[in-house]
Amino acid sequence: MAMHFIFSDEVVLLFDFWSVHSPAGMALSVLVILLLAVLYEGIKVGKARLLHQALMSLSISTSQQLIEETDQNSSSSDPTPVSRTHLRWFLCHFGQSLLHVAQVVIGYFVMLAVMSYNTWIFFGVVLGSGVGYYLAYPLLSMT
Repeated sequence: MAMHFIFSDEVVLLFDFWSVHSPAGMALSVLVILLLAVLYEGIKVGKARLLHQALMSLSISTSQQLIEETDQNSSSSDPTPVSRTHLRWFLCHFGQSLLHVAQVVIGYFVMLAVMSYNTWIFFGVVLGSGVGYYLAYPLLSMT
């Protein structure tokens, strides 16, 4: 296997069954890798947005809970039940964990594709990362 970048229409990507031997196959493979890179960037931004929403929800719920406790001024020593805020936080954290696993798996697939040292595949990853960031970044500022 070559340890330098080459321009070729023949490559084996990620798995033995993904063997490319034609220009049309290379174009399709570059498109698939480009879409994987776009998906990687989308997941990265989605994970950040989910974290932001979870933190905002938690801070709003906590401040409302403190106001309610202050207003009640109850002298009861009964332990408070687990609130929906904590359950919501747990579910959000679980969702973030799943997104993180997906991001890691896709990231390693993209990295291994680049390690084929095929220049066309490398260009697909770079272009996909740029397009993915361009499309996903504005979603961070939306509320």
